[in-house]
Amino acid sequence: QVQLVESGGGLVQAGGSLKLSCTASIGTFSRYSMGWFRQAPGKERDLVAAVSRTGVYTYYVDSVKGRFTISKDNAENTVYLQMNSLKPEDTAVYYCAAAATVQPEVVRLGDREYDYWGQGTQVTVSS
Repeated sequence: QVQLVESGGGLVQAGGSLKLSCTASIGTFSRYSMGWFRQAPGKERDLVAAVSRTGVYTYYVDSVKGRFTISKDNAENTVYLQMNSLKPEDTAVYYCAAAATVQPEVVRLGDREYDYWGQGTQVTVSS
């Protein structure tokens, strides 16, 4: 019954903003650390941002630092990715992922560490 559903993708001009949402149908959402990954055509799937179980600890890949913000709302079973100052190189399919995690302060950086994945949402940034 576990599923992750992303939403919020679309087409935006360079410099614009989008906010992605990922709502999880998981029994105890607070037990999971969460991550956002992206994959452009012909490229590998790479981590964009990750957040700990509590939502307190976060990680960002260098290319999005200062532009993207990940947040986790355990009451709503939802993780968000606020994307500002978007660039054409941000164009990709964005995936939400969940990892069962024991330590509340841990962020997971490897895609193999995640247990569940969403279907992805397309983000296209035009120049």
